[in-house]
Amino acid sequence: MIKRSIRRRIVAIAVGLIVLMVATSVLSMVMVGRVGHLLDELTVRYIPANVHLTRANILSLERALALRRMVIAKMQEPPDETGYKFQKQLYDAKAAEIDSEAQAARKLINAIIDDTSTPSDNAALARIDSRIDSLMSESRQHLEQESEDLLSELDAREFPAVRRSLARVDSLRDQLSEKIDAVRAEMLKVSYGAVATIRSEQTQAVLISAIATLLAAIVGLIFANLVSGGIIRSVRQLLEGTRAVEAGQLDQSIEVTTGDEIGQLAAAFNRMVVQLRDNQRVRETFGKYIDPRVVEGLIDRPTLTAAEGQRRIMTVLFCDLKGFTSLSEGMTPQGLVKVMNRYLSIMSEPIRTNRGIIDKYIGDGIMAYWGPPFVDEADHARFASLAVMEMIERIATLRQEIPELLGVRGTPMEKCDLRIGVATGEALVGSIGSDVMMSYTVMGDVVNLASRLEGVNKTYGTRNLVSERTIAAAGAALEVREIDRVVVAGHTHSEIIFEILGRKGELAPQQFISRDKYLEGLAAYREQRWDEALGALNDSLGAIPDDGPSMALFKRVESFKANPPPRDWDGAWHIDK
Repeated sequence: MIKRSIRRRIVAIAVGLIVLMVATSVLSMVMVGRVGHLLDELTVRYIPANVHLTRANILSLERALALRRMVIAKMQEPPDETGYKFQKQLYDAKAAEIDSEAQAARKLINAIIDDTSTPSDNAALARIDSRIDSLMSESRQHLEQESEDLLSELDAREFPAVRRSLARVDSLRDQLSEKIDAVRAEMLKVSYGAVATIRSEQTQAVLISAIATLLAAIVGLIFANLVSGGIIRSVRQLLEGTRAVEAGQLDQSIEVTTGDEIGQLAAAFNRMVVQLRDNQRVRETFGKYIDPRVVEGLIDRPTLTAAEGQRRIMTVLFCDLKGFTSLSEGMTPQGLVKVMNRYLSIMSEPIRTNRGIIDKYIGDGIMAYWGPPFVDEADHARFASLAVMEMIERIATLRQEIPELLGVRGTPMEKCDLRIGVATGEALVGSIGSDVMMSYTVMGDVVNLASRLEGVNKTYGTRNLVSERTIAAAGAALEVREIDRVVVAGHTHSEIIFEILGRKGELAPQQFISRDKYLEGLAAYREQRWDEALGALNDSLGAIPDDGPSMALFKRVESFKANPPPRDWDGAWHIDK
């Protein structure tokens, strides 16, 4: 009965609203048709009538101009008969055009008067018609007579008389223009009256439509209130429960009191809340062990759990805390946990804010990666490079907070530093593991290269080393320095490695000098010009005395100067550890 009653009331509301809408639509169509008819008259008759009057005035001025040019042509020595004939043709043609424009305006005015389906000021229109007739029959005839006299005098070459006649013609033409302007002004006034009538009709149509719509809304609200009386309590409970879930309160449940649609909806809501609660618990639990975006994917996109991986271009980062072993020797287990947690928190934040995925923590090391499906292939190298710069910027914060965590102020922290390796290349991405345990991770040579580059920082005294492919894909937003061409452990081919110095345009003058001199020394080193290489590297150290790559390459050049490399040396440095 409840379901049937709800259905009937809803149908009654729909039928009533349809009837009201049909009535409103018919009424609106009639009113709009009325307004449209008035607009048609305005655009088809009033406005063109004004245009015809304006054209008549313009043609009168053009005719006067042609007459003056005829006078000028005749008064020349010798007379310009060709120009005179041409202007005479224009002069005669304009006369017919003036008559045509005047008759067209009168025809439109009479059509407005004769149309009884639209309201108009017929008395004013009749006066306008009479004035146009008077202008064409009297004023213009007088002007034509004076013009003919002037032409006769002009043919007789009586130029003093021509000048006097020309003055009279100009005066009569000015009077005619003033009269035409007066008729136009009166016609515009009547047109404005028609516009006011249209606006009144339009306002009336809008008002009637609004009233009909308001009545429909009132009737609909009355019927809706009648229908909602029996089910409002259950709907309110659903609404409150939905708001609570929206606010993150997943401990809500709704009492199911009926078996109708509302009761079924309440039961479905309760099941949904239970499912959301379970998913939230999974996210909160595993989000601390796996990157939250991977957790979201494993829950919402089951395809991420597929055992078969995909080969994609990825950017991989390895980070290690330099000096951690010696620093941790004197720590208690509790202090070590505090320091590790704080260090990993500080260094993980730039990775996550730059859309990286933290794959795992390996002691004091961090492995992270960027790439599809979490970052577009065109952007992941740039995000990884930005993360590197932000991690290096946080070293000062780490050095400041570790003594405070240990409660031992004044602890020397200069040796506490970062070593970061970044590489871009093809990797196997996907859920990899056994039947009992899986890990969504990346594997491949690019991972090994990033790990090796992190260790190569020891050789060059740098904080970060980045592969050539990463720099090429990161764009022009970075200031970088080529460090060397190396063959890392486990590789047979050489890699050009770079150091990220900072963001574009943010280097100090000393850094620019040091970089340029280092690159000069590196070029001389590869060409075995040892003395030039030593000089350039010495200048680099003069700009930044503790520049690690300059010191490392300086020592190597000194060694090669004493013991030159073999003839087939290709300039690559082999790193076996």
